[in-house]
Amino acid sequence: MTFEGFEVNAPGADAEERSTLQHALIAAKSFASDAQGWLLLTGPNGCGKTHLSVAISGERIRLGQMVFFTMVPDLLDHLRSTFNPNSPVEYDQLFEMVKTVPLLILDDMGAESSTAWAQEKMFQITVHRHNHRLPMVITTNLSMEQMEKAQPRLASRLKDVTLVNWLPLAAPDRRDSQKGGRASEQKRQPRGR
Repeated sequence: MTFEGFEVNAPGADAEERSTLQHALIAAKSFASDAQGWLLLTGPNGCGKTHLSVAISGERIRLGQMVFFTMVPDLLDHLRSTFNPNSPVEYDQLFEMVKTVPLLILDDMGAESSTAWAQEKMFQITVHRHNHRLPMVITTNLSMEQMEKAQPRLASRLKDVTLVNWLPLAAPDRRDSQKGGRASEQKRQPRGR
């Protein structure tokens, strides 16, 4: 998943949708060359949010920067697993790394279980990074209204225009063959047994 591989002219996308994809691609490239502030990529499933965040990650790593890329549900699972006495990583070590890594990319925020513990951990991470102005990329398919309802304190930080570049993407699901995504362009082959 590179910037070169990102399709602005997504199959089935209209002119307005292509415009949001073009704007997001330009912003993601800019962020990748100079990771400052936060980049919030919102939009429906399959519109390219993860593709752009992976491309940013690859470019920052190529430039020698340390990046921590994770899906939010996976991050919370990893934090929980550190409570196991046989865990090779201590909770404090992992939690501190996530809070302070030069670039944190949280993919699929809002897909995690909405437990009090999960909300508290995400709040602690985002507040620390917000207070210290540490670069972060967040992808979510939640609207700001849904985020405000689920986690109002977190949403407040995501609306900070002095730090956050919020990019709503609109495009058909690239993975949905019924809606004109890439899969529909491939011939379906029966699976062998």
